[in-house]
Amino acid sequence: MRKRSVVVPCAGAMTADFVIVQGLNGIAYGLLLFLLAAGLSLIFGMMDVVNLAHGSFFMLGAYIGYTAAKASHNFWLALVVAPIAVGVLGVGIEVLLLKRLYRRPLLDQVILTFGLSFMAAELVKIIWGTNELVLQPPDIFSGPVTILGNTYPVYRLFVIAIGLLIAFALWLIERRTRIGAIVRAGVADRQMVAGLGVNIGAVFTGVFAFGAALAAFGGVVAGPVLSLFPGVDAQVLINALIVVVVGGMGSLTGAFWGGLLIGIAVTFLTILVPAIALVLTFLVMGLILLVRPNGLFGMKLH
Repeated sequence: MRKRSVVVPCAGAMTADFVIVQGLNGIAYGLLLFLLAAGLSLIFGMMDVVNLAHGSFFMLGAYIGYTAAKASHNFWLALVVAPIAVGVLGVGIEVLLLKRLYRRPLLDQVILTFGLSFMAAELVKIIWGTNELVLQPPDIFSGPVTILGNTYPVYRLFVIAIGLLIAFALWLIERRTRIGAIVRAGVADRQMVAGLGVNIGAVFTGVFAFGAALAAFGGVVAGPVLSLFPGVDAQVLINALIVVVVGGMGSLTGAFWGGLLIGIAVTFLTILVPAIALVLTFLVMGLILLVRPNGLFGMKLH
């Protein structure tokens, strides 16, 4: 993933300043991965849908947010418009396409969502072109701040704050509300939930739309940090899939801690050993799965 440059200490030595700055970068990136992986994890855990178009929701959210912010000169409006637009798109995809494939082989879902991701990439090229774009942060969060003697972008601190806030809100919804209980029960045994009279079809649609909207929200938040270009969806999807596997299918807690772990690992490995960073990231995933085959917080599904 192409990140905008930040002035950091020399990566040649693991100095305290280097660890602080890159540690913050890793946390910010990890929380962006969490916003993408949370919905992906719930969709697979509850619906048994391998949604390879989930990265496209992130990308479309970022591009729609870019257009909304540029037209209105209001970043906060973009943060509202893009998730709603992509959430509505998610409803359409689930109702019109995926509902027809639930009883068919898993490969049919993979092919469909893979095809949708290609369509989204081509749509982005047609509408926005192939040049890299950057969503400007709100004025209140532009510029740097000093942390323990290190210059650090204020906006990245906002990314960390908003990621933690969303994580806490999702935890409250999952653990303290009726709809959260239904989703948790659906992940564990969706047939039982349907047998209790819950409209499981409506729950599926809601979960899919929510996952799409959350991914789009993450795309807008990531816009001022990452360059927007056709293909960014594939890059974020790879790391999000790793997060889901490491954290455990269907677990928001797993998505959160898995996102932080993979975000920090990717950030440090990309700077220290860029040639083999992706290989080592998969190695980290493999080592975790040797100890916890269902992921850090996963369970055997259905």
